[in-house]
Amino acid sequence: MLELPEPDGVLSAADVKDVAADVIGQLPMEGIEGSPLDSGDIWPVVTMASVNQSSVWDVTSQTDDTPCDDTVMDWLHTLQRDQLEMATSLLFRHLAMTILDPDRSRIVSIDFVDNPYHGSPDEDSGELCKTTPTDGTTTCHRYCTAYVVSNGKPVTLALTYVRSDEKEADAVERVLDRVGTYPFEIDLLLADRGFYNERVIRRARDLATTVIPVQKKGERMKDKLATHCSYMTTYRMYKGSERELRFPLAVSVSYQNGDRGKHGEVVRGYVACDLGDRTPTQVERRYRKRSAIETSYRLFRQARATTTTQDPIVRFAFVIVSFLLENLWLVLRWAVVARPQRGGRDLPEQFTFQTFCDWIRHELEEELERRWEIEMNGVGVPDAYASAAG
Repeated sequence: MLELPEPDGVLSAADVKDVAADVIGQLPMEGIEGSPLDSGDIWPVVTMASVNQSSVWDVTSQTDDTPCDDTVMDWLHTLQRDQLEMATSLLFRHLAMTILDPDRSRIVSIDFVDNPYHGSPDEDSGELCKTTPTDGTTTCHRYCTAYVVSNGKPVTLALTYVRSDEKEADAVERVLDRVGTYPFEIDLLLADRGFYNERVIRRARDLATTVIPVQKKGERMKDKLATHCSYMTTYRMYKGSERELRFPLAVSVSYQNGDRGKHGEVVRGYVACDLGDRTPTQVERRYRKRSAIETSYRLFRQARATTTTQDPIVRFAFVIVSFLLENLWLVLRWAVVARPQRGGRDLPEQFTFQTFCDWIRHELEEELERRWEIEMNGVGVPDAYASAAG
């Protein structure tokens, strides 16, 4: 499925572009019946828009060997969510297991990614989710992701589209089900307080040791957090009902000594499944490993195409391409470029994600025959200006 360049020579921009084309070209697109084109004419345009952080229109209007933007978008509108997610799961798995040792346990983090959206739904209101005010809007397209917490290999493992008319726990379970198929053991599963949900906690603890911050809701939880001393206890969610769920609760008390201009005592509670024998400080320290997720999300946004389309599946496809490009960069950087050394590999600072995107852009500009000219105005400088200058 993935043929990497031989590591005994040099990695060129052409190599990078070819591997990216092989990976992204495997995303299924039904296409338009009777069209003389195929998906091989469409995905390079999307890839170019991604690495340029521009739109399909920008790419097609500046290149000669591409279909018009309306044709590209017509093809993209034939994408099917289920097919797209299934193929993406297989690609994520193959890329990840190219560089992850199946015999080594991993820390995995899950999170929601919100892309702010201005406008109305394409077909129904369930396409859009509510979010905190961002960029002048409170609506977004939402995705649930899982990725490996690692300094050198923070690869994305799973991704799914989240609708507002489904329970978020359903989306989380889809992601966790896919993560559960990986051959490595999960040492620790981390999530933010948005995942503080009975169904999510049950599914997560079945998969691995789990840490999730609690939400400060309900009198019983508020009483647990009304303390000045760290301690471990057991909490009963939905106490006395058929849904009752018991889990270890770590209550950690720390102090802000001017950090970010803040002072005073901070009390935080954590679901600590399978960590009942640890101290609250140890539980909190484990949760802080999750902070690396922001770096991963910042990178994927550096290779995301822009669009004005209302179609949520086309927007989802652009997000998928971004994550695939980031994962592919991680694979090439570690497996092909990084030099083995004692204790691991020396990751090359010069082969950044931006460099990776620049190389693909350079090659696609030649392949798609980018137009390096623009029509002149046929008028020049007005006579009055020319006289004044003289």
